[in-house]
Amino acid sequence: MSNFIKLLPDSVANQIAAGEVIQRPASAVKEMLENAVDAGATEIVLLIKDAGKTLIQVIDNGCGMSAMDARMCFERHATSKISNADDLFAIRTMGFRGEALASIAAIAQVEMKTRPIEDELGSCLKIEGSKVISQEPCQCSPGTNILVKNLFFNVPARRNFLKSNTAETRHIIEEFIRVAVMHPTIAFSMTHNNKTVFKLTKGGLKARIVGIYGNSYNQKLLPVEQKTEMLSIKGFIGKPEYARKTRGEQYFFVNKRFIKHAYLHHAVANAYSELIPTDSFPSYFLNIDIDPKEIDINIHPTKTEINFRDAKYVYAVMQAAVKKSIGQYSLTPKIDFDVDPSIEMALGSLPKEGVDQPKITINPDYNPFEGGDKGTVSPPRQPKEEADKWQELYKHHLPEDTDSTQADHKETEQPLETGSGSTSSRFFQIQQTYIASNVRSGLMVIDQHRAHERVLYEYYLKKLKDSPQGSQQMLFPQNLRLSPGDAEIIRELKEDLVKLGYILEPLGKNGFVINGIPADLEENNSVEVLERIIENHKKHLKDINYDKNVNLARSMATNLAVKPGMKLREEEMAELFDSLFACEAPETALDGKRTLAIVPLSDLEHFINEKK
Repeated sequence: MSNFIKLLPDSVANQIAAGEVIQRPASAVKEMLENAVDAGATEIVLLIKDAGKTLIQVIDNGCGMSAMDARMCFERHATSKISNADDLFAIRTMGFRGEALASIAAIAQVEMKTRPIEDELGSCLKIEGSKVISQEPCQCSPGTNILVKNLFFNVPARRNFLKSNTAETRHIIEEFIRVAVMHPTIAFSMTHNNKTVFKLTKGGLKARIVGIYGNSYNQKLLPVEQKTEMLSIKGFIGKPEYARKTRGEQYFFVNKRFIKHAYLHHAVANAYSELIPTDSFPSYFLNIDIDPKEIDINIHPTKTEINFRDAKYVYAVMQAAVKKSIGQYSLTPKIDFDVDPSIEMALGSLPKEGVDQPKITINPDYNPFEGGDKGTVSPPRQPKEEADKWQELYKHHLPEDTDSTQADHKETEQPLETGSGSTSSRFFQIQQTYIASNVRSGLMVIDQHRAHERVLYEYYLKKLKDSPQGSQQMLFPQNLRLSPGDAEIIRELKEDLVKLGYILEPLGKNGFVINGIPADLEENNSVEVLERIIENHKKHLKDINYDKNVNLARSMATNLAVKPGMKLREEEMAELFDSLFACEAPETALDGKRTLAIVPLSDLEHFINEKK
């Protein structure tokens, strides 16, 4: 019998590893920046062209490599940071597996120049698809200069699956921020297609955050610092009043390595409970310094997911640290010691000898159950015939839009007739949330929010596919300041936003001026709706059946639909009813639930005739 199992060639094995480690240009950027940080660099430059598809170049002034190390670093599992299995539990550096450069070289054309500071000559190495083309001495600056050209040139299927340049650039910016934010003592710069995106100087953590996100963050941040025997937490969080509708600046780091951890996010969200709206997200930049033996970082190819030995303890410390910061720095009442001049003048006009306290004379013999006015202060007596009419008085003073049981009961008791000569209302609201209507088979109940969502969704989807929607000019244009990643999303969606009715103009690197908004949108909601569109885009971007138009239409419908508890007029209910049944799927809400239900007459009869 012949043998079937055989070892894969190194080039094939490297391409398989590249599929796990290098998923897109941003993955290569992450690995190269982390290597530069580990090399002890104080200045790191990132240059990219065509969103990294054509060129990714990282230049650092770190320790550099010898000719032998320069060749060895492209071999699989070649690393300077691990000697035995025990070293895996003492890792404090960024990269350590020795897979990154080998994976990159398997799917790109790589050129690297490197020189240790003590050597006079450096080494220049060229590799294409894991094959070494040449290696020779060269003149170069101390440190390492690595160029990655034509990523996925030998794996065209992978290259075809890359997103647009705008989307890929956004991923690169995000990876750049994740490395740069927690290393403020290193100067970073990033250039895309010869345009400077970031130029970050050395400084402290707060200065680095402000350098990335803008000067407005100077007043938005609160310091966090908590130390225990097992760990320490240090960083900054956003003030509750600056929480936004988009999940943007939320960064956890463990030993300065970026991680994603839903459990810790829940701890921070709990600390903000009752301080921000439920649909808003706080900002945070928090680093957990902990003994590497207490964590396992080797559970994910990109090292963004880790396990804590005692996750509940870390959760408790994180929540306590954030709560302490909010209470100490944000919610302390402020007293204004500057007295208004008008108050001083009023105080100056008072008599110098002081003011007597007001006095009230009372009659200790007063009995409220006896007639007559024996006391100095006595309440007016209410005639008996008026006291017996308390129901009418109560009804008279009851607000028109009251939610009380009496008002709702009276409203639902109004007769509904179906004859052609009827002058009664066709529709009425239940608890200002549902629309009820008498139909042939019983009682139809419509969820007004879900129904309006369905109507608006199909309306905006048609506008995005057919023709642009009308726009209303804003009397006072609004400025929109975004994070670098969110600004890229707006640039990516700009053409579709114009179809919806938005008129946006660039303002600086990551800002926009809103000059026009959709005709159906209120001016005070313009920024909030855009933030929700960004958040919804990020939330569904990785869905297999992601459709940009569907996502935009869904965002607009969700934000502009009437909310539960909103009172509707008779004509508004009638218009919503007619529009709903003109839709392609009137009975299905956007979340898959029902927009309406019909209670059969037999069920009503059974309910009313059921014995108590």
